[in-house]
Formats: sequence, C-alpha cells, structure tokens
Amino acid sequence: MKHAKYISLLATITFALSLAAFARDAKDAKSGTFTLDSPTQVGTTQLAAGHYKAAWSGPANAVKVNILQHGKTVATTEGQIKNLQNPSPYDAVTVKPMANNSNEKALHEIDFSRRTEALVLGGE
Repeated sequence: MKHAKYISLLATITFALSLAAFARDAKDAKSGTFTLDSPTQVGTTQLAAGHYKAAWSGPANAVKVNILQHGKTVATTEGQIKNLQNPSPYDAVTVKPMANNSNEKALHEIDFSRRTEALVLGGE
C-alpha cells in the first residue's frame, strides 16, 4: 500500500511538471532570441551588438514587436509573421541597408531555431 501511495505522488508531481513546461512553451511561442553581430537599427532605435529577445503580440499580419535585453524593452516596432516551409535550422537575422544610403543597417527578419515562423520587421 505504501508503494501505491508513492507511485501516485510521483505521477502527480510528473503531471504537474509537464503541465508547467507546456504552459511555458505556449507563452514562449510568441517570443524568441537572436543575436546582432554589429550595431543595427530597429524601428527608431539603434541597437548595439549583443543578445536580444523579440516578443510580439497581435494578429500575424500586424504584430507589435518588443525587443528586450536583460528583461527590459529597448526597442519597439511593428511587423508580421512569415510562415516558412521548413523549420529554420538555427537562429538567424537578415539586415538590409537603411534608406538614407548610409552604411547603417536595419533589422529586416528574424528566423528562430527549429521554428516554422519568422518575424519580418517593418510591416512588409
């Protein structure tokens, strides 16, 4: 009888932990991390090279994007979700030249490792 009690307790704990992991994964479904190798423009903000997190909300064709570093929002912009045919094999960013013909770059797209959605910035 003692063994049945311990097995029941273990099953309950396992279920609770898997539920917590599922909830975390669902929450993180609208966010992902990326790295900038050089200074890059995001919206109206120039970001230094470093590690960032993108979090978005709203419909896929008009998302509001917050760029966070160390848990604090450092830039905001708009964009849309682009569905990929295959999951991206790694995190990647695509930059494009700024319209003012300078050497500055603007963040255009973020692909997230093992995901079939990419974040296109600027509402294109």
